[in-house]
Amino acid sequence: MFVDKAKIKIKAGDGGDGAVSFHREKYVASGGPDGGDGGKGGDIIFQVDDNFSTLEDFRYKKKYIAQRGENGSSGNKTGKNAPDLIIRVPMGTLIRDAETGRIMADMSSDEPKVLAKGGKGGKGNARFATPTRQIPKFAKPGFLGEEFEISLELKLIADVGLVGFPNVGKSTLISVVSAAKPKIANYHFTTLTPVLGVVKVEEGKSFVMADIPGLIEGASDGIGLGHEFLRHVERCRLIVHVIDVSGIEGRDPKSDFEIINRELKTFSEELAELPQIVAANKCDMASAEQIADFRQYIENLGLKFYEISAATTQGTKQLVGAIAAELDKLPPIKEYEVEPMTQQELDERAGMGEKFEIKRGDDGVFYVEAPWLENIMRTVDMDDYASLQYFQRVLRNSGIIDELERKGIDEGDTVNIFGFEFDFVF
Repeated sequence: MFVDKAKIKIKAGDGGDGAVSFHREKYVASGGPDGGDGGKGGDIIFQVDDNFSTLEDFRYKKKYIAQRGENGSSGNKTGKNAPDLIIRVPMGTLIRDAETGRIMADMSSDEPKVLAKGGKGGKGNARFATPTRQIPKFAKPGFLGEEFEISLELKLIADVGLVGFPNVGKSTLISVVSAAKPKIANYHFTTLTPVLGVVKVEEGKSFVMADIPGLIEGASDGIGLGHEFLRHVERCRLIVHVIDVSGIEGRDPKSDFEIINRELKTFSEELAELPQIVAANKCDMASAEQIADFRQYIENLGLKFYEISAATTQGTKQLVGAIAAELDKLPPIKEYEVEPMTQQELDERAGMGEKFEIKRGDDGVFYVEAPWLENIMRTVDMDDYASLQYFQRVLRNSGIIDELERKGIDEGDTVNIFGFEFDFVF
């Protein structure tokens, strides 16, 4: 099965926690704090792999999580940084934020792209020692790694896209001008997946051609294969519209031409405006009057017309030369620009580690829900005055205390944070 769309979740590794430790050595009194910093979490990196041609692997695995950094340890030892997680995708994969549709990366080159950054490691208690606070019994937890739900969409990278009704000879054409070996048979929808072929023009010069499975009238409404594969033409620089000029199947070539272009326009205005060359196929089975009539119709539209018979290779060499000449005039293959985060997204992400919600229960207790606080509480000694002061600063700086006051908390009211309860004091 050809899979060209997928949705997955990625999460970079969290940073390792800083350590709370004090130097212990025989004959050394009051060695002081020596807790080391945590290591950095692993990044999520996307890399093009030419051995992949579909997104099929992502049908079975939907979640990718990088390793977290190691925690710091005694002796001022920094935790080990976690390895990056490399996700391999086919060339031409477009990566979007599933929630906003924002383009995060266009995998159209071999350059690896970092999609989610691992969290930095937390600071050990040795970092918090001062002349007035010589035995800090707290450390900082590691920062959280970035997390996204993303959509993957494969848009094949080809210079030329073959479009046309089923059974007009697109597969035969690509098989005779390139080394591609698509399935060829005398029935509709023989080709069920896009096929790429490299067409050699001369020594050192070639282009990539894509055979796109056949469209029919009503494709925009899901009839036939629908518009399922037209995304693979969007990067193309030139469209070669293959028409059965013989009318051997009882269809009118002029009507076929108009229907396909209408479907292209329904899918994308930009796609419909791409330069087109018309290849009138099966000329060996058409009368001279049929060919002349269709040629006049196409040339009146200002398009270039070529007579070919893919089955006998008649005219295919001239068509390839014309395509190459046209490509020389056109800009390079389309690459999608990465869209930066909006200011709102930046603001939300900057504060993602300090989001919280406060609810007052029926028992009068103020319940604070803040997942990031759980990590901090693991590194705080609630029986130590300096450590409690640090925890209070965290609550104040994150805005939790201000929000409690806005919600009408009074002195002596109970606050509950992950089961840890204390009486509020102004």
